[in-house]
Amino acid sequence: MDTLDRIATHPTSLARNRERIAMLTESARRAGTYVAGARLRRVFPHADAVAALDSFRRPLQDDSRTPMEVLRELDTVGSPATVVQHQGRYFGFVNGGVEPAASGAAVLAGAWDQNAALPVMSPAAAALDEVAADWIVDLLGLPQNATASFCAGATIANLTALLTARDALLRRSGWDVATQGLAGAPGLRIVVGAEAHSSALKALRLAGFGSDSFEVVPTDATGAIDAEAFPADLDDRTLVVLQAGNVNTGASDPFDAIMARVGASGAWVHVDGAFGLWAAASPRRKGLVAGVERADSWAVDAHKWLNVPYDSALTIVRDREALQRAMSSDGAYLPSDEGRAPMRQGIQMSQRARGVEAWAALSARGRDGIATLVDDPCDLARHFATLLEAEGVRLLAPVVLNQALVAFGVEPGAEPDASTTATVLSRVQEDGTMWAGSTTWHGIHAMRLSVSDAATTRDDVEASAQAILRAWSAVRHA
Repeated sequence: MDTLDRIATHPTSLARNRERIAMLTESARRAGTYVAGARLRRVFPHADAVAALDSFRRPLQDDSRTPMEVLRELDTVGSPATVVQHQGRYFGFVNGGVEPAASGAAVLAGAWDQNAALPVMSPAAAALDEVAADWIVDLLGLPQNATASFCAGATIANLTALLTARDALLRRSGWDVATQGLAGAPGLRIVVGAEAHSSALKALRLAGFGSDSFEVVPTDATGAIDAEAFPADLDDRTLVVLQAGNVNTGASDPFDAIMARVGASGAWVHVDGAFGLWAAASPRRKGLVAGVERADSWAVDAHKWLNVPYDSALTIVRDREALQRAMSSDGAYLPSDEGRAPMRQGIQMSQRARGVEAWAALSARGRDGIATLVDDPCDLARHFATLLEAEGVRLLAPVVLNQALVAFGVEPGAEPDASTTATVLSRVQEDGTMWAGSTTWHGIHAMRLSVSDAATTRDDVEASAQAILRAWSAVRHA
């Protein structure tokens, strides 16, 4: 028996392996039980379940516990206090559900426990990451030479792209951020829309751009940039941040018209497309983002409309060399001759293999299935709005994608009233049939309905609309 055989058959190794297998099997059983019962639960947990979480808040004990005992407590106390956001009736934020193939892939990937930083760390993770990223670039109709890199979410994706843009623009002025830092660097012109998402604004701040320096372009009645108000005097030290999918209305900036104004100025155009960029994957809706492919970089979430587990997003950059310069990381122990190394295409070094789940979802759905994944929520959002509007609820903006924005008056058809809307929202949350979020839209307190879970059906929408109308009726007759 050689050394490897002795290690593999050592009693300690065998015991650890058996324990891990038993834990994975029991975890899968409990996960299956959770999913089977989730659709029968309130969407938001009951107050008693939330209160029970206090049992986790205790000093760490001195003695060890068995893994099975820990799992049992986690399930018994934790599962009832989760938000059921993958069973079709969660509309609070643009939170996608989980495709079956992606859910299964996540379990397997968890057992693999691969570090996707470098291909040498995991050939399997590297291959799946590369294929999934290339498929997404193709589905979104972006330039074939663009490089896509997985990361944790749209904020990180935006930050990665904006750091790349900053360094590339300063490089044109003869300034090397990697060696000279930012102190004393030439100034850059920053152009953003008045309704840019907070994740893009946060990323700009983290990249060193204060809000006082922003040139803010007004938006129209849908929340998209007014193309006529967009400046035409840009130059090659300008960073433009556009948006695909307004978080309240789903509207996208008019990319074709704006890109015509950008022209050959050399300005870097970045698109925050966390969920709205997925419209490009639908033949029926790609016209909503026409011209978006002419930008220089993009951010898009996979854990929203692609319905893969949290967390997963992509930074996509047209200029691969610019991306790698900005994200370069070297060390004597790190191989430098590997072509597509995720750690050199993003902020993180060590990182989980997010491409595994994305590959599984894409492979299961196919091109037509992804288009359906986009189209169905859009159709359901419009149906949602139609059901509510027919009963006198005020629709605040046209439904152009997967967002429906509504507000409530003291009577059907009356002007929206902030107090009434807030009370309706509170009653809806207490009811538990569905969950919706609140927002403020052009000074009006509103209910925001985001449809992005692949599990949502027409029946879910109709049951949820009835729950909202019941709550409104109760408020009016209180």
